[in-house]
Amino acid sequence: MQTNKPEQNYYQEDEIDLKELFGVLWAKKTLIISITAVITIMAGIYAFNKTPIYQATALVEIGNYKLHNNNNNNNNNNNNNNNNKAILDSTTDLSKKLNLLFIDMLKNEKDRESEISSISVPKKSNNFIEIKAEATSNKLASEEIIKVVVYIKNKHQKILNDVKNRRELEIKNIEVKINNIKNKEIKLLSEKIKIQQANLDDYKNQLNTIGRNIKDIENTNPALTALKLMEKRDLSSFILELNLQLMDMRNKKDELETTSINQLLEKKQLVKSMMLPHNYKNSEVIGRVITNDYPIKPKKKLIVAVAFIAGFILSIFLVFIMNAFRKEDGKAVA
Repeated sequence: MQTNKPEQNYYQEDEIDLKELFGVLWAKKTLIISITAVITIMAGIYAFNKTPIYQATALVEIGNYKLHNNNNNNNNNNNNNNNNKAILDSTTDLSKKLNLLFIDMLKNEKDRESEISSISVPKKSNNFIEIKAEATSNKLASEEIIKVVVYIKNKHQKILNDVKNRRELEIKNIEVKINNIKNKEIKLLSEKIKIQQANLDDYKNQLNTIGRNIKDIENTNPALTALKLMEKRDLSSFILELNLQLMDMRNKKDELETTSINQLLEKKQLVKSMMLPHNYKNSEVIGRVITNDYPIKPKKKLIVAVAFIAGFILSIFLVFIMNAFRKEDGKAVA
């Protein structure tokens, strides 16, 4: 006689249960289809009637200005120094400030048709920021980005103007130094040299006079001759000292007329070259503001698909609940 194993009993029970479940679902297929269809249609109506949201994106390059060549060594350890150029702003700090001004401070405003959705710094970049805006139309989204860009440009233009003003002041200071050298220092030295030369000529004449006197009295008055010789020696030493001072003054005058003035003129020319327009670049959008013909919200196909799946699962769950309550009622009547 053949006996059924426990495993075979389990399989038979599972098969009976599955057939029963499918039978319950098939019996209520109209209800399942109806619930699924209603939820799907409602989701479709919601998705197709919800106002579409468009997104615009812009990549903004932070402006810069050219540094003096003689300032390059002082900025080698500065992260903002790139190819002898100074970046106008820290992208990290600027991004934080823009998020505060254009996102955090405006998030409580209601019924807005456009808003900035994100302002971030792209990875491995220290002179770009990415701005994204969402609005009911591409035009409004682009205009929202332009507001941020205008704010950045105005902020950075003030920095550029300040740099230009400082360089203009530097040029004026160099011109003042050149004028001081020409009209004061060189003029004063020229007068001192003239006076020194006159004094030197006078002392030389005195020295010549003493020399003639010595010749006249050297045979008649030895004592006076000795005094005159001492006077001649002292005067000769003094004349030598005056000659050295005169040479120093002339060298200093030559240095002022050539080296000092030339160095200042070269520095002035360098700063003037830094004033040329191509050495200043304000922040600007790379290319143009990027928009898309299709809205990013709502995702109609996704909403309908999710609603269909959710409606189908919900209808099955309701059928099982109804079937469970029916069995409980049947047992209670029995």
